[in-house]
Amino acid sequence: MNRFYIETELNTGNTVELTESVFHHWVRVLRAKEQEQAIFFNGKGGEYIVTLTQINKKNALVSVDQFDPADRTAPFNVVLGQVMSKGDRMDYAIQKATELGVTTIQLLTSERCEMRLKYDRDQKKLDHWQSVAIAACEQCGMNRVPQVLPPISLTEWLNSELPSSRFVLAPNKDQTNVLLNSLPDIALLIGPEGGLSEAEINTANQHQFKNWCIGDRVLRTETAPVVALSILNYHFA
Repeated sequence: MNRFYIETELNTGNTVELTESVFHHWVRVLRAKEQEQAIFFNGKGGEYIVTLTQINKKNALVSVDQFDPADRTAPFNVVLGQVMSKGDRMDYAIQKATELGVTTIQLLTSERCEMRLKYDRDQKKLDHWQSVAIAACEQCGMNRVPQVLPPISLTEWLNSELPSSRFVLAPNKDQTNVLLNSLPDIALLIGPEGGLSEAEINTANQHQFKNWCIGDRVLRTETAPVVALSILNYHFA
């Protein structure tokens, strides 16, 4: 069955009107018919089987038939501090981080950051990135959508309240296993395409971030969260 995220209260036995986005996707694009079923989730945990009961010209109704408490969240909580990049790279990083169980994505600016979002019109870009996370949840089966937070500076983020296990993707001269005694509440910092500057890495270290080096290769900024989160999934499995 198709899966859709819907921003509305869901309770078994109720009738719910489709939101504009779900109506467009399910009824207009996928040509859904009455009595067709789908899976809805609203980000509050679990999912619901619904049946399309009525289709009108501009809206449609579903009956909420059955609740499934399936969660499918990762065995850890990760706040990902991702320095923004241009083009499809940012979409890819958000999409794959969502599929791999990230909890929150905090967009960051840094010394070598390629993007600056400062104006009201950039809200469209933020809305787009949040929709990328929603679509990833619909596809992969996650029922809790990670929030994509508006960008702040790296300095602001480092000075904010963060989980006690903190890692920055950077050379690890000691070659130590930084994940060995880590707790499942994690802050993960990933730099831009040009990497974090030495001064930024040192500042992160001063805020209790440990350098985490994943192999001998230099990973692209959109590949780094995929590899890091995959390792965390294995580590905490």
